Amino acid sequence: MSKMNNQNNTSSTLLLSSGSVHERWRLFKDLGARYGVIAGGLGIIFAIALIFFYLLYVVYPLFISASAEPIAQYSVPESKLGKTVLLEIEEQNEVGARFTDAGQVVFFTLATGQTILSESVKIPEGSKIVSFSQGSPIDEGAVIYGLSDGKVVIVKHQYKVSYPNNVRVITPSLSYPMGEAPLVIDDTGASLENVAVKIGDKSSTIVAKTVADAAGNSKIRLAHFEKEQSLFSDEATLTRTDAIVDAVSAQKVNKILIDKDEANLYLFNSDGILAVINITEKTAPVLINEQSMVESGQSVTSSAFLNGDLSLMVGDSSGLVTQWSKVRSASNSFKLEKIRAFKVSDKAVLYINPEQRRKGFSTVDASNVLGVYHSTSERQLIKESLGDSTPTAAALSPRANAVLVEEADGQMKSWNVENKHPEVSIQSLWQEVWYESYAKPDYIWQSSSANSDFEPKYSLTPLVFGTLKAAFYAMLVAMPLALMGAIYTAYFMTPKMRQYVKPTIELMGALPTVILGFLAGLWLAPIIEEYLAGLFSILIFVPIAVIAFSYAWQFLPKSILEQIPEGYESAILVPVILMSGWLAVTISIPLEAYLFHGTLRDWFKTELGIGYDQRNALVVGIAMGFAVIPTIYSIAEDAIFSVPKHLTVGSLALGATTWQTMTKVVLLTASPGIFSAVMIGLGRAVGETMIVLMATGNTPVMDLSVFQGLRTLAANIAVEMPESAVDSTHYRVLFLAALVLFTFTFVFNTLAEIIRQRLREKYSSL
Repeated sequence: MSKMNNQNNTSSTLLLSSGSVHERWRLFKDLGARYGVIAGGLGIIFAIALIFFYLLYVVYPLFISASAEPIAQYSVPESKLGKTVLLEIEEQNEVGARFTDAGQVVFFTLATGQTILSESVKIPEGSKIVSFSQGSPIDEGAVIYGLSDGKVVIVKHQYKVSYPNNVRVITPSLSYPMGEAPLVIDDTGASLENVAVKIGDKSSTIVAKTVADAAGNSKIRLAHFEKEQSLFSDEATLTRTDAIVDAVSAQKVNKILIDKDEANLYLFNSDGILAVINITEKTAPVLINEQSMVESGQSVTSSAFLNGDLSLMVGDSSGLVTQWSKVRSASNSFKLEKIRAFKVSDKAVLYINPEQRRKGFSTVDASNVLGVYHSTSERQLIKESLGDSTPTAAALSPRANAVLVEEADGQMKSWNVENKHPEVSIQSLWQEVWYESYAKPDYIWQSSSANSDFEPKYSLTPLVFGTLKAAFYAMLVAMPLALMGAIYTAYFMTPKMRQYVKPTIELMGALPTVILGFLAGLWLAPIIEEYLAGLFSILIFVPIAVIAFSYAWQFLPKSILEQIPEGYESAILVPVILMSGWLAVTISIPLEAYLFHGTLRDWFKTELGIGYDQRNALVVGIAMGFAVIPTIYSIAEDAIFSVPKHLTVGSLALGATTWQTMTKVVLLTASPGIFSAVMIGLGRAVGETMIVLMATGNTPVMDLSVFQGLRTLAANIAVEMPESAVDSTHYRVLFLAALVLFTFTFVFNTLAEIIRQRLREKYSSL
């Protein structure tokens, strides 16, 4: 083959050097056309490869492993001021804070450990700190001190950012959101053994457990503060409500948590039992349920709310962290269900620090190993040894990109964490995931919400399902009509009639799909909803009418038949089809009322349990089928019409009927072209955007019913790409969806081309 090409090139060169000007110009144009086609083909291949690699370039960071690197190590700042009870990091990872058991707060530079500010919490003389607790991250740094005389002091650590001389300066400070004067929780002066606080804009709740008295009894007290703003001034009055939580025994309670809505109270005891108490009515707390949170023989060593307070993370002495989420039960009440577990190590989990903006968390166990996890994707992202010493305190930065750990040997270590896309995993993309507040695992795509506690759900499975479902119903409508029409036009129709019919059908392909989507969503969908029974009646009445008319045709007088030009018989069927369709729709309404005692939609729902959405797969199938028909028809008709005439003439001469010739010779010879038409039509249906966007309701549900909506990959990209932040997880997952669509069409078209070539080789000898 290469030898032949070399000979052709040599002969072309000789003719260019010798011969007439006309011949040289013709050969020059031939060479230009040849190399132009080659360059164009290579350019297309290069463009496709470039698109593929660009998609890979954008998607690749989703699957880069997280990492942690040490950035600093130094002695504990102001260690003489007391033992650390809490470590904190401000948002810019420049300032750290150390709260001590002596009521001191030390602010220091995170990079060097140099003290910036040391301030004492205003603890009254004669009072001692006996308990301490951190508020929710949404409380903006609130902490609470429980005192020996039944009082509490609530403090917030704050950071003011300024830019003198264009240099960022962060100035830490303390504030007292409930006032500098201690709040009395127990008027008998009993020491507060455990405390918890929730600070809100309009209300605040404090819960405390008192030390057991001489009789061995202790109490859990609740104090709720409601702020009421005056309509005529800026003054606000504070209303206090007190209650004793006696729904459970307080003797063994060793940790108290309050959710962000101040609706539920979580009480852990030393046996690993959790009591959930509803405190919506602050004066009358009600026990919801009690349940064990750990296996027999284990104890709860750490616990914290996951971001949003819908899930509770519980670490135990065996190194296991379990996630317990609120799940709605059959009685329409919430209960805690263990939805997943993480085996952190074989040692006790000492600290669980949830991320403030995602559903991730970090852990530090008794062997001083740092673990970073994402709950929903069920991924262990980082597992890094921090040293040989026992950890005494740990903190995760608000952006989850830094970790600070204090060790028993008096050293403090800070680590930088790179963890940009923890939400994405093979399971979260393609398998069922048990999301918070859901009754069971499911495939869900929901990338945004008005709720700041919302967790993005990036399952591509319902989008792929919707893409295939839309393409299936579109091809179900388009293939029979397009292929049968192509066969009749190319083989049976007269040339004169064909020259009008073929361009008319091909002209349908020039209609913008946005117009088809607009008509389908706003005009066709309401009509189908109203005349659903009529649509099914058309499928019965029209074939019967066509068959009946065809049967009656042979009995018409010859004088009438002779007046109809040969080949135009099919045109007479048009009014028959229109009239029978109109009749089917007209009688369907009374027939529907008689047979189903109402509408067919209601009957489907009550008798079969099949719901009906106005914009559904049936509307998409009709509208997108209408868009795909011209493509399939045009290519298939050309393939059938291009079958050499000597094949059909020879078949007929040998005694075959017209129908036998068409099925045994014409269709087999044209099968590669017909197959190409179907594949190109399918590719058009898979990649269609505007019709499915406007006519489906755009709901990412997985339901085989033709009466339910759907969302396709292409429509999802078109809708959400303008709203996604560049380089965010959402942005890259949308590119991943584009890569999936690209790969699907490429592989499918490649297989189709292989099959087409085999069909061509098989039937080329006919």
